[in-house]
Amino acid sequence: MNLKLSILDQTPIRRGSSAIEALQESVELIKLADTSGYTRFWVSEHHNISTLACAAPEVLLARLGASSNRIRLGSGGIMLPNHSALKVAENFRLLEALFPGRIDLGMGRAPGGDRLTASLLNPANTFDPEDYVAQITALKSFLAEDAVPGEVYEKVKAIPRIKHTPELWMLTSSGESAYLAAHFGMFLSFAQFINPVGGPEAMYQYRKRFKPSGTTMHPQGSVGIFAFCGDTEEKAARVQAVMDYRLLNLAKGHTDEAPSFESVKNYKYSSDELRFVQYNRQRMIIGTPDKVREEMSSLARDFEVDEIVIATFADSAEDRLRSYQLLADIFALKEQKSGMEAGLKAG
Repeated sequence: MNLKLSILDQTPIRRGSSAIEALQESVELIKLADTSGYTRFWVSEHHNISTLACAAPEVLLARLGASSNRIRLGSGGIMLPNHSALKVAENFRLLEALFPGRIDLGMGRAPGGDRLTASLLNPANTFDPEDYVAQITALKSFLAEDAVPGEVYEKVKAIPRIKHTPELWMLTSSGESAYLAAHFGMFLSFAQFINPVGGPEAMYQYRKRFKPSGTTMHPQGSVGIFAFCGDTEEKAARVQAVMDYRLLNLAKGHTDEAPSFESVKNYKYSSDELRFVQYNRQRMIIGTPDKVREEMSSLARDFEVDEIVIATFADSAEDRLRSYQLLADIFALKEQKSGMEAGLKAG
């Protein structure tokens, strides 16, 4: 199986760095991804978290599209309850018009931060799952060209009016949204980097229950994971140490600390913390090329998918970019893309 790799960029701001530098790193990263054979480049939506730089994926995607030529661009994801369904439809139709055939609209229902911030982003947000379902229905209707006569969607259309629409992806970490993705005929990405339990079963249920929609006739899935590939075991071990501490700290509610290896190398874990560290290691794949290749291939087999979406944190921009380049090399992404393009031309 040829394994496709994609990127989830959470725009991390390192200790001693700035949001401006983090966003410029995103520009450099998409240039690497675009030329190295990655399939898609997603950016996340977060609010009131000082260590992450992107609160508006649709804005950043416009900048990233201008710095790339072929890679798919998308949200991983838009936190739909924070927004008007019509405005989301308009934003992503505009992106699709700017970059035809390259836009993914990935959506989720988490707030992307704390509930107080979410209530300010959208004062009408009730955090009711039924409202989320209604928003998905509205979003698909605003994007559709065949609205039922008499409904509001017949009178109100998302502009610009174009013949094609973004690919719609449902993001899930609990598995519950897998059923929504199947019901609405959307693609599904399971966030193993958030929840390492239940993913393969969620993907199975999604495929089993999938209902074709007007634009999506067959199920398609991916799995997201924290990952780092290092040239040496020492480099990988340093990143592992930081990720162990980072995820433990986030679970404690400490979202505004940007750990580095120097800041965490002497931290003493309690026995309870060590158990949590071991649990969290199911959310990541870190190592040298041979180890990473084996574990990623195993992950794809477990989920029965051919695409892995990778989020990478590292102490330096150089290490982060190097990791993504190593991953592209060990899975021969560039050669895969060249072969696919040659086949399309021949056909």
